Amino acid sequence: MNFDKKKLFIQLLAFMGLLLSIKLSFIYYNANYNEYALSSFCSINDFIDCDGVAKTVHSQFLGIPLSYWGILLYITILFLTIVDKLNNIKFLSFLKVFKNPKSYITFFGTVSFLCSMILACISLSIIKKLCILCFATYFIDLIIAVLAADMNIKNVLSSFKTTIFDFVDGAKTYPKTFVVLLILSTSFLAYSGITLNFVPNVKRMKSIMKYRKIKFNPYRIKGNILGNPDGKVVIELYSDYVCPLCYINNIMLHQAVKEYKNIKVIHHNYPFDKECNPYIMINMHPNACFMSKAAIAAKNQENYWEMSSLLYENQPKKKEDLLKLAEKLNFDSKKFLQDVDSAETYNELKHEINDSQKMEIDATPTMIINGEKVVGVKPYYQLKEILEKHGAEK
Repeated sequence: MNFDKKKLFIQLLAFMGLLLSIKLSFIYYNANYNEYALSSFCSINDFIDCDGVAKTVHSQFLGIPLSYWGILLYITILFLTIVDKLNNIKFLSFLKVFKNPKSYITFFGTVSFLCSMILACISLSIIKKLCILCFATYFIDLIIAVLAADMNIKNVLSSFKTTIFDFVDGAKTYPKTFVVLLILSTSFLAYSGITLNFVPNVKRMKSIMKYRKIKFNPYRIKGNILGNPDGKVVIELYSDYVCPLCYINNIMLHQAVKEYKNIKVIHHNYPFDKECNPYIMINMHPNACFMSKAAIAAKNQENYWEMSSLLYENQPKKKEDLLKLAEKLNFDSKKFLQDVDSAETYNELKHEINDSQKMEIDATPTMIINGEKVVGVKPYYQLKEILEKHGAEK
């Protein structure tokens, strides 16, 4: 089969890849930004789940969704199949710099297929979900590379060499254009990769997970008061010491009171533990009641907030564990354990749970900031925006 006939197959494959990439872009958008979108047709179960793959941090590269890279790839391949005709047009004569389009197609097809295999490994071993449309593009990349290389591995190797040499020659032929394009493309990729503004869902996840990796609260404070006692921005916090997102939120709020001068945080225990909370159907966080009572007992020794941070970090499960934390804080250990088991502590916890129920709290962490209800942990940059909206001052 001569190359002209192969080009027709390559064009057909590239067009199919382009359509698939456009469809994947719609799936990416709906999965990450459209809360009212229905599941895509290729989200069949827990394993075959295009939406699930699209929601992960692995669905982008350098701050750009992978589907957009696919669109760019297939447009480039389609362009290379007709570049020899385009450069015959007078005002497009500069396109003659593309001297060996067949080699370039082989190069792009091979590189994209190798990248696809890396993505396939990530999908199967890390995400543990399969996007069937993504895998369809992987096979398209392979077939394009095989057709362009005439099914010869030597041609693949020579295409890499030819592509690199032609790229260098093109840069020498149009040095100013090359430098401008290099600066623009590098700047754009640096901007997208650093800011993640084109993938705000990934930016959000990375911002939150940065706090999850912190082993202890670097902003922890001593005492029963977090923030300014006369603060005009009042945060009513409802949380659970076993909740991992509450752990993150705790660090963020401590950081916020360091950065803003007029914030006051008031904590309310709402453990998702049936031992003390009759309003929950499933015992999601066993031992949360135990830790809530420890925090309330710590209030009697004027160190509620430092104990709170230690409870999140150490997850004590028995009184011996609490004693170790009490020693760290120089508590009167005997009084502390008595307070943990006291009727006063239990009644205070029940009162907090009942009040939380009246406020229709059904998830932790939940914050009510000057009357605005904020459910779940927010990226720190979003939390600051909310606080500043309510008048928080640096």
